[in-house]
Amino acid sequence: MASNTIGVDGVITRDARSRYRTAQREENGAHGAYEGELRRGGGSPRSDVTVSRGTAPADVAELLGEQGEVVIRARRMYNGDKLVQLADTFIPVDVAQAAGIEQVDTGVGGIISRMREAGFDQGQEATEDVQLRPSTAAEAEAFGLQPGEPVLSITHIGTTGEGRVVEVTRHTLSPGWKLRYSVPLV
Repeated sequence: MASNTIGVDGVITRDARSRYRTAQREENGAHGAYEGELRRGGGSPRSDVTVSRGTAPADVAELLGEQGEVVIRARRMYNGDKLVQLADTFIPVDVAQAAGIEQVDTGVGGIISRMREAGFDQGQEATEDVQLRPSTAAEAEAFGLQPGEPVLSITHIGTTGEGRVVEVTRHTLSPGWKLRYSVPLV
């Protein structure tokens, strides 16, 4: 099975072919895909998490079909002491309440496992839009970049089998990542 790696040069390969599978997210008690993948790659994952309610950016609100209040999980994700990712997740309030994910620690498997248990399974597929874009001032400061230096941004859209978008996560990656995907050639 595919697995994330951390090269001798420190580059983190994020292997999207398997990262969202339950076994990968929950392996050895991991609290989500990031923790599981970094551990498998030999890293030392940790995250600073804040949870609040607020309004999603317009494009995210459109994806969610939610114009009002949403639950926002903002994470600063580290490999050891090095900040390697910023991730903001936007979740409809009813989904967050049903899944019990308004607390910082969401347990083994993270929010995707809690959503599955609450009947909001994202098991069939996920859509991710990847974009190279200029860093914001806040991102540049967090990663030690000059404002406007490029960063990779991944917008993860989690959808149930019935077509409801139950999560939109914006991942902003520091320099030093490689993304791996597979697509059918049929």
